[in-house]
This record gives sequence, C-alpha cells and structure tokens, in this order.
Amino acid sequence: MQIPFEVDPPNKDGNSGTKSNASIPASPQSRQSPQGTQDSQDIQDYQVPAQKQAQKPLTVTQLTRQITLLLEGKFRSLTVEAELSNVKRASSGHWYFSLKDDQSQIRCVMFRNAAAGLRFEPENGLEIVVRGHLTVYQQRGEYQLMVSAMEPKGLGALQLAFEQLKAKLEAEGLFAAEHKQPIPFLPRRIGIVTSAAGAVIHDMLTVLERRFAGIPVLFFPTPVQGDSAAPRLVEAIRYLNSLRDSQQIDVLIIGRGGGSMEDLWAFNDEKLARAIFASDIPVISAVGHETDFTIADFVSDLRAPTPSAALEQAVPNKQDLIQTVSQKQERLQRKMLQELARLREHVEAVRLRLASPVAMVQQYAQRVDDLDSLLRERTLRQLENLRSRTTGIAEKLFLLSPGRELSTHRHSLKILWNRLTRAVSLLHKKRSDSVQQRMDLLDSLSPLSVLHRGYSVTLDNKGKALRSVKEVHSGEELQVRMEDGTLQTKVVSVKPKQKT
Repeated sequence: MQIPFEVDPPNKDGNSGTKSNASIPASPQSRQSPQGTQDSQDIQDYQVPAQKQAQKPLTVTQLTRQITLLLEGKFRSLTVEAELSNVKRASSGHWYFSLKDDQSQIRCVMFRNAAAGLRFEPENGLEIVVRGHLTVYQQRGEYQLMVSAMEPKGLGALQLAFEQLKAKLEAEGLFAAEHKQPIPFLPRRIGIVTSAAGAVIHDMLTVLERRFAGIPVLFFPTPVQGDSAAPRLVEAIRYLNSLRDSQQIDVLIIGRGGGSMEDLWAFNDEKLARAIFASDIPVISAVGHETDFTIADFVSDLRAPTPSAALEQAVPNKQDLIQTVSQKQERLQRKMLQELARLREHVEAVRLRLASPVAMVQQYAQRVDDLDSLLRERTLRQLENLRSRTTGIAEKLFLLSPGRELSTHRHSLKILWNRLTRAVSLLHKKRSDSVQQRMDLLDSLSPLSVLHRGYSVTLDNKGKALRSVKEVHSGEELQVRMEDGTLQTKVVSVKPKQKT
C-alpha cells in the first residue's frame, strides 16, 4: 500500500511529468452481414454418400456431430448486428441471450472470460454488434452463436456504461443535494489524491502557496488511469478517512488532468463512487477540464472544473482574509473609541451630580413629594372606583335577592291561579250547557216521547217490534207497549191494507 506523505510547495522551476494514455481495443475493421457471409459463398449442401447411408443408418449423435463440423467449419468468424432479448446472467458469470430482428432470432452464449471485458450492462432491447462463431449445443441439437465481443450500436460502450451507472447511482440517491457535506472555510489540513507523475500536483501546490501558504497537505500518490487506478483511488480515500481525526484532515481532493474518456474512466468506477459517498471527509472532485464530467463529479460534495480550481475553492485567499480582518479591526477600534467617549461623558455627568450632595438631596426630596402626591391621587381614585363598584354590586344583589324573587313569583302564581279558576268555571258552564242541549235533543228523539203523545209499539212474543201486518198471524200473542204499561193481546184476525 502506498503511504501518504507531507509535501512542500514546489519551486518556481518545478518539473512536470508526462501523462500516459490508455488505449481501448478498436472495433472490428469490417462487418459481415447478419447471414454470416465469409470469404466463400453459400454453404454447399452436405451430402452423405448413398452407399454408406444405405449400408448403416446414422445415430442422432453422429448426425449432430457432422452438423457441428459443417457449421463450425463454415462460420468460424461472424459479425452480427441485432437487438438483444431474453438477457440472463447465470451465477457462473456466463451470459445467455437471443439476437433478433423483425423476422428471426438466434440463441447466443457469452462465457465469463469474454464477458469480463464488457464495459456496459447488456439489457433487453439494446441494439448491439457482436463478434463470434457458430456452434452447436449437441445436448439439445440447437445451433447457437458463441459471442466473443459485444459493442453497442451507435453509442460507444464507455458512454453507455457511463449512462447506465449514472442512472443507477442517481436512482439510489448518491447524487442528492441533501447528502452533500459543506466544505470548511479554512481547513486545518488538506488531503490530495492524484498521480505523483505529472504537472497536476505541482500546479495544485503552487495555487495553495499563492492563496494561503502554510496549510499542510497530506499527499497520497496513486495512478489515475489504467486497470489499477480505481482500486488505488478507493484505497486512498478509505485510508485518509482513517487518518481524519489524528491528522486533522478537513477536506479531500481527488483529481487528475484532462484526457479522453478512456483516460478518465477510472473516475467512473462504481466502487470509487460509493467510497466518495461514504467518506466522512468532504470530497472535492477535480477531474479533467471544465467540459469533462465523471461519476466522481456527481457523487462528490463539490465539483471543481480543474485541479487548480479545486485549491481555489478549498482555501480562501490569505491576502483577502488579511484585508478583511484589517477592515474589521479598524471598525472595531472606531467602535471602541466611540464607546469610550460615551462612557467619559456619562462619568462626567455623574461626577457633576455627585459634586453637590445638598442639591441631590433637594432633588430627591422634591421627587418624593411628587411621588407622594401621585400616590394620594391614585389612592383616592381607586377608593372612589371601589365605592362605585360596591354600590352597583349592592343594587344587583337586591334585584337578585331570593325573598324578592319569591314575592314576585307568589304574586304571579296568584294571578295565574285566579285566571285558571275563572277559566275552569267558564269551561264547566259551557260543558253543562252543551250536555243539557244534547239531553234535550235525545229526549225529543226518544221513542218514549212518541208514546207520551198517544202512540204505542207492538211487539211479538220475542220482543221484536212489528212494522207490518205481514209479520203477524191469526191467533198469535202480541205485546202492545204504551206509555204507562204493556197490554197482552191475541190476534183474532189480520186485515191487510187495501190497495187503492
């Protein structure tokens, strides 16, 4: 493990190192058609001699092996352009998927050693270009394309991997503003992670010396490109975080100079992004030029357009601070002089008042008299207010007295009783008159009153009133009821009324 060390500002004639450029294998020079056309033309049909076929039939395994030899011999190198579908990554690290267009599809496999070189994540619907050769999976008798290389169509692999990782980390909240730590105004020590070879560290220390000489720097040299760069950067961030308290590291700067996307690719590593996010020390990312953006820029607490600008943002200008402090000192001195002058005036006024004790006693005596008059006046006013309130309360108590209320209710009750007695008498007389009228009406309508006028009622032996001679037979006994009694009679004869 590389051990960080303190560095001193460079001399004015300091040397700068050279930058190495990483190279990415170029895409194939030529592409073949999806049908897999090679140097030769169409595949010749495989013909089994008629004699051998007639003499001995082929087994399925023998037939499959002959097909395998035929296909693998004719399609040893293919370049196919298609759309990914049914993408699946096995636990072994192998990739299984299909290539399809609008009319056909073919099964594919990409083994772990070939997939290790992928810069992006294969996903369904992605337009890609693959290189490989045709083979036969003999256990199922299926032909398939064994892929050795894969590139996205149109968009470069690095750019696609960048966009995929950016979207993933952004969805997890690693870029959210609420997770950004503030950069301290004046750090006690600055941690710098960059390459020891090159002009970057020299330029950064030069800026620090110009802006605020004397702030210590803990430098952790690491490679900034190549396969080992990302793990070393992660190691540096974690190690400097372990020294945060003991070394009083208040801010951490990681960066490098400009370059191509391949040169800056170490700063697009997912593990590096998570190490920056987990850092307890605020991190400033200073990668490349102002137009260069990496994943480290998005996840860091502050992005600087260049490594030199990172020092501009990390520490204030010492001369500006001195000027500001000087101005505040002058303002403080003026304020103190003004306050001293005010205190002198106050002391002088107190001294003058204390110079004549008799005058002071007279003033206090006059003040006592004023206060006594004021007290008397206020006391009398309060007493008058209390008398008025007492009188009002007494009047209210008299009006609310239980005896007065009882007398009032008794008088009201007597009036109501008299009203009730008169109303009952009137109602009784009215009801008596009505009853008498109804009795008179009933008497006038009673059959007894008819008998009183000389009429009688004839009844049969069952007590039923007879209304017609047709109801009576000769010899039948009848009762004739009159006003003063009843006659028992016997019918001698029946004479109906003659019709005219």
